[in-house]
Amino acid sequence: MRLFDLLLGRPLPTQEAPHERIGVLRGIPLLGLDALSSAAYGPEALITVLLPLGLGALRYVLPLTLAIVALLTAVFLSYRQTIDAYPGGGGSYTVARENLGRGASLVAAAALALDYLLNVAVAVSAGVGAVVSAVPSLLPYTMPLCLAVLSVLVLVNLRGVRASGTLFAAPTYLFVAAMLAVIAVGIARASASAGHPTPVAAPPVLPAATVAAASPWLLVRAFANGCTAMTGVEAVSNGVPNFRDPATVRARRTLGAIVLLLIALLVGIALLCRSYGIVATAPGQPGYQSVLSQLAGAVLGRGALYAVCMASVFAVLALSANTSFADFPRVARLLAADRFLPELFEHRGRRLVFSSGILVLGILSGVLLVIFGGVTDRLIPLFAVGALLAFTTSQAGMVVHWHRAGVHGLKLWINAIGSVATGITTALVLVSKFTEGAWISVLVVVALIALFAGVRRHYEFLDRATRTDAPLQVGPARPPLAVVPVRTWDAVAVKALRFAMGFAPEVVAVQVLTDEGMQHDLTRRWHHLAEAPARRAGRRPPRLVVLRSEYRQLFAPLLRFVDDLVRAHPDRHVAVIVPELVERRWYHAFLHTHASSVLKALLLYRGGPQIVIVSTPWYLRDWLPERWWSLRTRLRRRPGAAPLARAHRG
Repeated sequence: MRLFDLLLGRPLPTQEAPHERIGVLRGIPLLGLDALSSAAYGPEALITVLLPLGLGALRYVLPLTLAIVALLTAVFLSYRQTIDAYPGGGGSYTVARENLGRGASLVAAAALALDYLLNVAVAVSAGVGAVVSAVPSLLPYTMPLCLAVLSVLVLVNLRGVRASGTLFAAPTYLFVAAMLAVIAVGIARASASAGHPTPVAAPPVLPAATVAAASPWLLVRAFANGCTAMTGVEAVSNGVPNFRDPATVRARRTLGAIVLLLIALLVGIALLCRSYGIVATAPGQPGYQSVLSQLAGAVLGRGALYAVCMASVFAVLALSANTSFADFPRVARLLAADRFLPELFEHRGRRLVFSSGILVLGILSGVLLVIFGGVTDRLIPLFAVGALLAFTTSQAGMVVHWHRAGVHGLKLWINAIGSVATGITTALVLVSKFTEGAWISVLVVVALIALFAGVRRHYEFLDRATRTDAPLQVGPARPPLAVVPVRTWDAVAVKALRFAMGFAPEVVAVQVLTDEGMQHDLTRRWHHLAEAPARRAGRRPPRLVVLRSEYRQLFAPLLRFVDDLVRAHPDRHVAVIVPELVERRWYHAFLHTHASSVLKALLLYRGGPQIVIVSTPWYLRDWLPERWWSLRTRLRRRPGAAPLARAHRG
């Protein structure tokens, strides 16, 4: 418990939940890191597709960026209305569920889950990529660095909302200040030199262009890649309950600040790339430098200011995955409340966060990082599909919402335009990136929808199977048979036998012996140990059955014996009393075989309606104090022992 308190903080009572809510200043780093950090990899993803054009790619960067900004503005206006209409959070899933039906809501939920999962993987890998750009010698350690950053994120988010918002505030605002300073200085120098500034640190020399002009298909692919810069905008609408009252006002302000900062970063980066002649380098290859690393070097040089700037880029990129850790557990909680996910996602942990969602997201993201080698560019084709699909379903649902409410003016048209724009963009991304990995996103979305539907069918089947209105039937019933598996005669087995004899008139002790355990055979000692004391007490003695296992199986003979008892007594319950030793320390568990836990699991899944399983734990911690005081008393009674006892007390 002390270890958990050190790592996660003290447990928080439910009544402290209002104190865990946040304001705008904490909301920007908590829910805006995903969107703001996309300025680091979104433009780079766009320019990477234009690599065949060489320096000729620069003429297309600003127009494509402005097209993305226009789409981002439409999405911002749409989600601003979603915040007012659905202050309970849930974003795309809630809007689609209430306006478009179950099918569309599951599509939105699957898209959100995919978006959050990929955001964690992309953010962590992009953050480590920024470090590798600044320190190329770390390239062989890309994967361990990714997993280390992911572990820190999981741990921090398990500590609670306020803790993560406070921790991430400094790197977020440092990143924004550093990048805005780079953009301001870079634009000032470009203006002073008539648009042709001399880089302080020259960017890498690019090979000659392999394509003379950009084809429409190449531009569509570049636009589709650049749309990853829009991811994370939906986070605020999903996390409205995280804000203090008035929650919707603070959520709208937070969303507005995030989008304005993101637009400034995207446009500024595009302008500097054109002015300083900076394009992308091949990711995952020797000599790789991120676009932001090249920009910072060109404007600031490679000195201390460059180090501070790249450190902030790394911190924000790596920590931007926190947006997913803040939002995914809440969406999973809504799905669990609607019985599309297991119930464990519905319950808060010790720090008033949905710990199960955080842990599951961390594990799945780690698996994804390992599969793709921690290289951001390999994940980009999968990334935009989930976010854009969630945007589209949310805005389409808002159109239906306004129509049902009788609102046919500006609000409806804002969401309609947003829905059409994101829908067209989603189709473009799917078509342009399908063969590069977007097909995997489609399969994942379909698989998640099937998973959600399967979980719901299971719960519905369980309801039908267990539902009853029949009153309790009380009548004469035959007493149960008690079966007590024993390994040897010890205090653990004795406790189980005493408990069994307390409620069952017929008790059978079963001992399974292999060649290695013949020395524990209780046959000769059973009369003295069990039968004689029971008869003296006027009780029916427990019967001993010894099963010899020539194939050294411990569980199969016992399970067959229980099955035979069930068939021989179809009108009686068979209670299997499982003795268990409980050690004093958790790490002592590695010293035992846990046969009792395995036996309970086998009985649970192979048993029938007549079998009842009861555990009788024997706690070593309760035995030690008794033995200690007994030993101390005997020592004090011995001649000459009193001074030693007094010395010990002193």
